[in-house]
Amino acid sequence: MSRLQGAATTVLTLATAAAVGAAAWWLVTNKPAAPKADKPAPAAAVAKVVKEDDLNTITLTEEAEKRLGLTVGAVESKAVRPARVYGGEVTIPVGRTVLVAAPLGGVLKAPATAVVAGQAVKKGQPIFQLSPLLTPDGRATLTASLTDAEGQVNNAKSQLDLARLAMERAKRVLKEGAGSQRLVDEAQAAWDLATKTLDAANARRAILAKVMGDVDAGTAAPVAIDAPQDGILRVVSAMPGQTVPSGAALFEVADLSAVWVRVPLPVGDLDGVDRTEPARVGKLSASSSASQVTAKPVAAPPSANPLAATVDVYYELPNADGHLAPGQRVGVTVPLAGAKDAPVVPWSAVVFDVHGGTWVYEPAAARTFVRRRVAVRSTAGPDAVLAGGPAAGTRVVTAGVQELFGAETGFIK
Repeated sequence: MSRLQGAATTVLTLATAAAVGAAAWWLVTNKPAAPKADKPAPAAAVAKVVKEDDLNTITLTEEAEKRLGLTVGAVESKAVRPARVYGGEVTIPVGRTVLVAAPLGGVLKAPATAVVAGQAVKKGQPIFQLSPLLTPDGRATLTASLTDAEGQVNNAKSQLDLARLAMERAKRVLKEGAGSQRLVDEAQAAWDLATKTLDAANARRAILAKVMGDVDAGTAAPVAIDAPQDGILRVVSAMPGQTVPSGAALFEVADLSAVWVRVPLPVGDLDGVDRTEPARVGKLSASSSASQVTAKPVAAPPSANPLAATVDVYYELPNADGHLAPGQRVGVTVPLAGAKDAPVVPWSAVVFDVHGGTWVYEPAAARTFVRRRVAVRSTAGPDAVLAGGPAAGTRVVTAGVQELFGAETGFIK
């Protein structure tokens, strides 16, 4: 009987434990959910969401369209060569400045029409008159100067012959397809410099020979010191009434009909710049509509600035009207290597809003136009290169855009 009671107790214990475990499992799996928080109310009630395009749509009357004279074109895809703007300095080309010295010792006199520094002069125009000193020492100096002038003329002739041979060889090699235009430009510059050097030596020898003949005849007269070339009287180093020795610097004439522009390029940009293509020169703070002058690259003596880590490149441009002065700072748009296709529109198709945003107008329907936002990356002559906006082939308004923008914003009726 006791064995039966022990078995019943064991069964009862097991059943009680199972019931407790089931109750615990039910409580865990059927945990009541926490009450949900109330959803916050919206900050504002918007009855209708309006897109930007809906706000920038304008519909003209037939009369207004005729009065505005709108012209429609298309966004084009062109091969655009990238460019970068650097600061440049106007300089006098090598060989375009002539320093005139006294051919012999004497006393300076002013010509009938006196000239001053900064004045434009013509070739052969008298600048000074020199009365030679006919002392024994002066005669000896004159003879030595004439001999020296003969040697300078002969040396200048030799240099001119070498420069001519180098130029002919460079042109011949370029014609055969094995040379470069840069070598031809360098040879041409050397030949021009040798020609001017020979002209100056011949002029000095002629003056000395004339004075020597007059001295031997006892009829020495004042010698006219003329301008050797057309240009600007840049420096005057002597004054009338002054006694000067032989070889003393008198004045300097600079030919500014063409000038060079020196552009210091950072050494890190040299590989990305195409130095064989022309550049465009304009003002430092020029607008897109400001005129620019095309300048061709020229060969010049190499120069660099180690402190600024720049290397100088030179471009030549005409300056017949003299609007550029040596030392003037200008903006130079230098072409970069490689051309890429990009969407372009005429500058006349782009309009700026009050915040500086750029837009174009697309025809949406008859007399209906939609203002689209564009991003202008750069300029390429009369065109604006787009970095974002309508795709190539999209029709846009190219003339009358400002009037259309005024009609949309209410500035004009």
